[in-house]
Amino acid sequence: MSDSERNRLTGRLSRYARVGVNVGGVAAKVAGARLFGSGLDKGRHASDLATALGGLKGPLMKVGQILSTVPDLLPPEYAAELSQLQSNAPPMGWPFVKRRMQAELGPQWEKRFASFEHQPAAAASLGQVHRAVAKDGRQLAVKLQYPDMQSAVEADLVQLKMLFGVYRRMDPSIDTSEIYHEIGERIREELDYGREARHALLYKIMLDGESLVRVPEVEPRLSTGRLLTLTWLEGRRLLEFRDHSLEERNRIATAMFRAWWSPFAHYGVIHGDPHLGNYTVFEEDGVAGGINLLDYGCIRVFPAKFVAGVVDLFHGLREDDRARVVAAYESWGFVGLSNELIDALNIWARFIYAPLLDDRVRTIADGVAPAEYGRREAFRVHQVLKEKGPVTVPREFVFMDRAAIGLGSVFLHLRAEMNFHREFMAMLEGFDETMLGYRQKAALGGVGLG
Repeated sequence: MSDSERNRLTGRLSRYARVGVNVGGVAAKVAGARLFGSGLDKGRHASDLATALGGLKGPLMKVGQILSTVPDLLPPEYAAELSQLQSNAPPMGWPFVKRRMQAELGPQWEKRFASFEHQPAAAASLGQVHRAVAKDGRQLAVKLQYPDMQSAVEADLVQLKMLFGVYRRMDPSIDTSEIYHEIGERIREELDYGREARHALLYKIMLDGESLVRVPEVEPRLSTGRLLTLTWLEGRRLLEFRDHSLEERNRIATAMFRAWWSPFAHYGVIHGDPHLGNYTVFEEDGVAGGINLLDYGCIRVFPAKFVAGVVDLFHGLREDDRARVVAAYESWGFVGLSNELIDALNIWARFIYAPLLDDRVRTIADGVAPAEYGRREAFRVHQVLKEKGPVTVPREFVFMDRAAIGLGSVFLHLRAEMNFHREFMAMLEGFDETMLGYRQKAALGGVGLG
């Protein structure tokens, strides 16, 4: 296709005009407060920042969600405000849909479907989804990318760099350079719907035989770089099951655990965006049967060495083997770690790994109020980093940590009571770094991602 929406100067300038005033105004308040030595109302400033990002489609809204889940990256006031950003931006209208579909599938595009719903079934930060019916009667989910997203991404990443610069001047305890590069790389990948289609195929391979998780089929003849058509998986929103029986809630939680940890433990792949809108619950005989995994844009592939570090850290914490713990951090790319910084990292590691280390049935928070979950540990880590840092967070750590926190929030919503330790140990059975590398290479190559 003729790529009229590539990264264009005019597109970036338009985005700067829309975003720059909002974000720049927020940044100016910070700079002014520091220049004149006046106090900054962090709560008010955080609210202004959330407002500046929340009215936008595109990457900055997604970045706001990401930043709110990376522990200790933002002050609590900012994290609380940005965590409210939702991926349900107002949808684009029918004229846009017709233009997008014609550009991707040609002027006779409607004849390639038995039916196509005008109103979207869901609207997110980078695109929206419409229900359709194929000529052969199959139910379809058709995902259309919003216009000029490539230009928006590049413009927004410039704004993000500025925001990180402002934050570094406010609090230099965390070096955000690798975080910035990681977020940029992942969001650029999300624009490539052809890549997302291959991710869906990859998950078909990785979760083959897992009855609790359903993965849609890709319809390649109705997909392009900015249009992705998958089979529709019928299901209900997860939050509708919060008051169902514990057995049902635990089944959903087990499905989520396996959908996330099994690909990681066996292939070094994670779903980096465990957002409530990215899965639904399917039912069997009137009760929850498992989950439908719906979105495959934010997928992170890790080297086998990184996965081995995650396993080593688990065993190191379990056996109180400090040398193995330190080796795990170093394998992830942490450098120049003092004993104080190691202790600070251990505070957060023990919080993240706690349910996996505890061989008993428990909730994920184990008696801690959901609103307070992780806050005490994040505060303690931050205090050490302010005194003994800065520390550069390795880029792989960003989405790994974000996904773990997102998964934990699902378990909090469900009030699940499980033996997470035994589920995790089952995933690690027979773990071998070399074999994982071979398995990963074969799977990626098989779907054209190698």
